Parts: sequence; C-alpha cells; structure tokens
Amino acid sequence: MLLLVPADPLNPRRADEHFRDEAVAAREAGHDVGLLDHDALERGHTDDALLRLSKSDDAVYHGWMLRAEQYAALEGALRERGATLRTTSAQYRTAHELPGWYNAFAEVTPESVWSDGPDLDAFEDACRRLGSGPAVLRDFTKSLKHHWDEASFVPDVADLASARTVAARFLELRGEDLTGGLVLRRFERFVSAEVRTWWVGGECRLVTPHPDTPDDVAPDPDLNAVAPLVALLALPFATVDMVLRDDGAWRVVELGDGQVSDRPTSTPADVLVGALARR
Repeated sequence: MLLLVPADPLNPRRADEHFRDEAVAAREAGHDVGLLDHDALERGHTDDALLRLSKSDDAVYHGWMLRAEQYAALEGALRERGATLRTTSAQYRTAHELPGWYNAFAEVTPESVWSDGPDLDAFEDACRRLGSGPAVLRDFTKSLKHHWDEASFVPDVADLASARTVAARFLELRGEDLTGGLVLRRFERFVSAEVRTWWVGGECRLVTPHPDTPDDVAPDPDLNAVAPLVALLALPFATVDMVLRDDGAWRVVELGDGQVSDRPTSTPADVLVGALARR
C-alpha cells in the first residue's frame, strides 16, 4: 500500500503534523508513504501537488477534504506517474456527497431532500417536499452544527420564511466552500454519542468514537442492517457514522469516504493503518 498524506506547509519534506503519526505507522508497517501539497491541490495545480511519490497499484489518500473534481484531477495525475488510487473518482463522489449514498441508506438514515444548487426558491421547494416539522440543514458534504440556531436547525420546514432565513445564513457562512445544493434532513432525537465505523472492501474493520468526541464512550452499534447496504455500494474505503435514536434504533448520521474521514485522537494511528491495509 502507498499511503498519501498532506505535506507540512512549512516543511514539504515532512508529513503534516495532523497526519504524521499515520505516516510513521505506515512506514513502520512496511508501506510506502507519499506526500501531497494540499494547497496546490485546492488551487488546481495538481502536478505541483505531487511532492514525493512511488509507483503503486494500491494508493490510498488520507488527508484533508477534497472536492470531487479535485479528487478526480488527483486520480489522473497519479495515474500518469504510475500510482493507482484504490478508490476511483466515481466511488469517491458516491461516498463523499450525500446524494450519492442516500437512496441506498434511506431506511436507516433521516429522511432527506435537497436542491441542486444554492437557489433559495429551489430550497423552498425542498421544504415543501419534506412537509412539516423540524429539520437539519447542510450541503452535500458538510453541516454547520456549530452554528446550530442560526444556520443549521430549522424548527419547522412549513414556515418557509424562517427556513429561508436559516438557509441564507448557511449560504453566507459556507461561501465558496458550498458543495452541491442545500440538504434538509428530518430532525430525529439521538441519545448516544456518535460512533464511527470504518469499512474496507465492504468489511467493518474498526469501530471508533467520532473525532469530535474522541473520549466519549458509546454502546457497540448494531451493524446488521448497515452491513449489506455498505456492501451494495461496493466502496473500497468508507466510514459510516452511527448514533442511537431515542426509540432504541441505530441510525446512520453520515456516510463518508474514508480517505477524508478524520481519525479520533483516542485511536492509535497504527490501528487505523492496520485496518486499512489489504489482507
């Protein structure tokens, strides 16, 4: 396996501090490690982003979030240099953007509707499709839960004026980082900490806390309903964040591409690297 991680912006010969432990763990396990300039990737200078690289037919990125088009450009540039990403750009978009995975998981995740862009009239149409009641607002890849009252929680989607105010504030805060359109997810009451499950080749290899709450202890999730859905999508490396609803049902909060899913600080880097390696 070739593990690709972001380089330190101040010292491009070293891995970024956030991912340094994973780079060390990969080398100690006998894997190659490559460095990428994340800022160059974001600017669209993909060739300049490939700082140190060896050839591999099993390259895995683990770093900062990339837009689907940035990941596709990285895939092409790596292929030209003899490195093939384990996850294709199509698979990355499926896992990274909610519309790519929602239909497969509709029975185990909050009901969701979305617009195809930032237009607020289209957002109101999405509110009407959801009907009434509280909802949580996000875009295709990210919520603003730290701005809960002003840009995340919609008390009643039937109150179009209030919902539009929340959406306008969300768009203002997300700015150029907005991905896709506006997503409304029906509000459900959860009673446990979130759990992050890590799936490699359709198999759950690791269960950790969510990185936002690395020291919180949650009960072991019931994966019986989720496992066949993950297998259906045939994703090489994915995460599924789960939480216990107030009626005792385990619910999927988010599916993500594992390459841009953060590791909680309470989980040692070598544990993740070991789970990620093909067997």
